[in-house]
Amino acid sequence: MASAGPDLFGALPAGPRGAARGGFMWGRGVDLAVFGGSAALALALAALSTGGALPAWGFLLFVVGVDVAHVHTTLFRTYLDPEELRRHPALYAGVPLACYAAGVALHLASELTFWRALAYVAVIHFVRQQVGWVAIYRALAGERSRVDRLLDDALVYAATGWPLLYWHAHPPRAFQWFVEGDFVSAPWLAAAVGPLGAVYAALAAAYVARAIQRACVDRAPLNLGKHVVVATTAATWYVGIVATDSDFQFTVTNVIVHGVPYMALVFAYARERAREAPRSLLARVLAFGLLAFLGVALALAFVEEMLWDRLVWHDRPELFGGARTGDEPLLGPRARALLVPLLALPQATHYMLDAVVWRRRHTRPAQARALGFRPGTLEGEQGESGEA
Repeated sequence: MASAGPDLFGALPAGPRGAARGGFMWGRGVDLAVFGGSAALALALAALSTGGALPAWGFLLFVVGVDVAHVHTTLFRTYLDPEELRRHPALYAGVPLACYAAGVALHLASELTFWRALAYVAVIHFVRQQVGWVAIYRALAGERSRVDRLLDDALVYAATGWPLLYWHAHPPRAFQWFVEGDFVSAPWLAAAVGPLGAVYAALAAAYVARAIQRACVDRAPLNLGKHVVVATTAATWYVGIVATDSDFQFTVTNVIVHGVPYMALVFAYARERAREAPRSLLARVLAFGLLAFLGVALALAFVEEMLWDRLVWHDRPELFGGARTGDEPLLGPRARALLVPLLALPQATHYMLDAVVWRRRHTRPAQARALGFRPGTLEGEQGESGEA
């Protein structure tokens, strides 16, 4: 297949076992660049920043270019694949309809209720994705011990949950997930931060001890991919939420390590599906390589954010045109209750579908290969981003 641009996965053979890649999904160098490199970039940006609000260029690069764009790459796994739509028509029609109906109902209750519900669904999605990456690497390495799974899951939940607890317990912060007040303010939780932080530290120590035992006693190969995901999850969530208090630093540590690996996975999947169906729409788009894949996602992301700004927020005229307005909304409450959930539908649909389409009952050969497995060897129930 011809490629007009850089081909991140072009050097990989189609469909080898994960073990053939040394326990990596796409190969040692690519995996470390995607997971370790994205985290290193986020932490470097946070360290170099003096804090403060997210500037216009940062909004365009990180929010539009990574966060919103990664949502639209889900189309390559779902709605841009006619065969996939025929396999699960009720799912792909029902999820957006249900999300929109629920969004309108929540927004009619109150605008804050809508944003609060969406924020907590998003948090669950972000946390579960990290659990999923770890599960993939555990499966690729052949780690089938229940102890390993319980310890891995517990540590990832602690690495994400403890900073979220700190956030809830220490309001106000200089950042928010979507809008001000979307997280419940709970200063009374401050008393639990210290004891649960000690539990988190104990889990981290147990994880390190278990890794040493597997290397020195069991003589098992080093599961570098899993360790990188765990370590970078802990580092970015701590730095972005606890160690710093700025919109810029939270944004870069939040969206880069979430969006970049997801886009890499969907691109790998789309490449494999294009090989399976060379005359499909996916194949025609992917004929132009990574640039076409990113171009579609970026164009949709820009249009979405332009609609948000021109119709709802009116706070970035330097990017999207229009005039900056005051605090009074231009639309009435009923109009906003119909419009806001509609504009949020790509996000809400992404959250719901991502919890389903990577599961085993939805697995197809292209998906197994994109995750580093030979078709027919993928084990376990798969959740977000291939959670086993």
